[in-house]
Amino acid sequence: MNASKQPVLLAGRWQQSLSPQGGFHANDPTTGEVIGPCFPISGADDIEAALAAACEVAATLAAAPVERIAAFLDAYAAALEADADTLVALAHQETALPGPTRLRGNELPRTSGQLRQAAKAVREHAWTTPTIDTAAGLRAHLAPLGKPVLVFGPNNFPFAFNAIAGSDFASAIAARNPVIAKAHPLHPATSERMAQLAHRALEEAGLPPAAVQMLYQFDNALGLKLAGDTRLGAIGFTGSRAGGLALKAAADAAGVLFYAELSSVNPVFVLPGALAERGQALAQEFFASCTMGSGQFCTNPGVLVVPRSPAGDAFVAAATEHFAGAAPMVLFSQGGVTHLAQGVATLRDAGAALLAGGTAGEGAGFRYAPTLLSVDAGDFLAHPQALQTEAFGPVSLVVRVDGTEQMVAVASAFQGNLTGTMYRAADGSDDEAWRAIAPVLRARVGRLINSKMPTGVAVSAAQNHGGPFPSTGHPGFTSVGMPAAIHRFAALHSYDAVPDVLLPVELRDANPARIQRLVDGQWTCADVEVVA
Repeated sequence: MNASKQPVLLAGRWQQSLSPQGGFHANDPTTGEVIGPCFPISGADDIEAALAAACEVAATLAAAPVERIAAFLDAYAAALEADADTLVALAHQETALPGPTRLRGNELPRTSGQLRQAAKAVREHAWTTPTIDTAAGLRAHLAPLGKPVLVFGPNNFPFAFNAIAGSDFASAIAARNPVIAKAHPLHPATSERMAQLAHRALEEAGLPPAAVQMLYQFDNALGLKLAGDTRLGAIGFTGSRAGGLALKAAADAAGVLFYAELSSVNPVFVLPGALAERGQALAQEFFASCTMGSGQFCTNPGVLVVPRSPAGDAFVAAATEHFAGAAPMVLFSQGGVTHLAQGVATLRDAGAALLAGGTAGEGAGFRYAPTLLSVDAGDFLAHPQALQTEAFGPVSLVVRVDGTEQMVAVASAFQGNLTGTMYRAADGSDDEAWRAIAPVLRARVGRLINSKMPTGVAVSAAQNHGGPFPSTGHPGFTSVGMPAAIHRFAALHSYDAVPDVLLPVELRDANPARIQRLVDGQWTCADVEVVA
């Protein structure tokens, strides 16, 4: 029975599942047809073996030389690039995402790039923030958790957020923690290929083979049990709010750190001057952003706030025309179509009027029509929770407002989001409205954006791909951008009156690596001067 299913990366080697609870296949989203080999649904024995193996190597990985960690991350990045043809073909077949533009041109370079950024942060010790107080005899830095990190990958980024290669993975490994990757079942062959490359690079770097493991799927009950296991150090999760909150509750009860990206509607405010200046162009820009990748982005513009005015009416009419003229778009799965239809139904039940779309596509595959809805600000303020339902796909809700004061009221009704955008006129005529809205919106978003759609997420040290709940589980952390993303999987270690020879290298008096350290309130790369 086991021989008919693909192996799992478990306890340092590729092997058959110890206790498969069935199997599954991927589907071609364009046709709905089953594709590829059968992958195992792991049972409790696989999970226990993975957790035990990760715990066994946690101390060894925590003590691993910096150069070996960085060498693994760099070698893995190079291996992904060298295998681009195979990876892009697999991911395109399993997700229907455009191969040349999205997968090869954007997402794969982003994935290898963030692995290299993590390697750079490791070599420079940038994530450890060594801090020394010579007068108090105290020294502290960020260090490994000393426990495994469980990473759940999402459906919408087969490379850049994959549990076996994405930012959560790179961050956890950079902090020298073993990773148990839970691949997403919609792209198992892509994940398998990436795991093969990771395993090879890990062995070549001389790191414990069990430091990286991967399971394809397990049932929800086992997932909740695993999330609540005190042997875990932390969990990185990207996915649905319902699933994330269930896992978070289990993790919280056990004291396991839980970093989650849950949901976001990414409000966009179009100010009057911007509408008058370039309303038709903004309607096209909005449509392109909402339908990019079939709208399956966590930063998709899900709510647009538009003034009630002739210019606003013209904007909405142009946007409606774009949405109505577009063909149904391919989604990742039938489940995605079902959930999207449920989200649209919730918005309509709460008072939103359908302007375009609102139907699943006919024929083969998983498709849904680009959908635009509209609601008055008064109704939005009366039913803010229901009208902020995330519809994960090419769907957006327009909220019509009367003046800046009502825009501020709408801004104050938003839950936490990853992003918030305001389009303003180039001549400064919208700046007074910006100043009124921005403080309210600023408190509710992780990234405040001026005059561009939110769908792009640059991999930068200054990036914040996070935000207040429920967009994420903690507003102080980001899942994109090194070294900040690494901090999620680190512990603050303080040393009180510990002799220099017994301190970690980052905290000793001598600093031959010229690490940036905060010594007595001053950032410096110099050695600590010992006063007799």
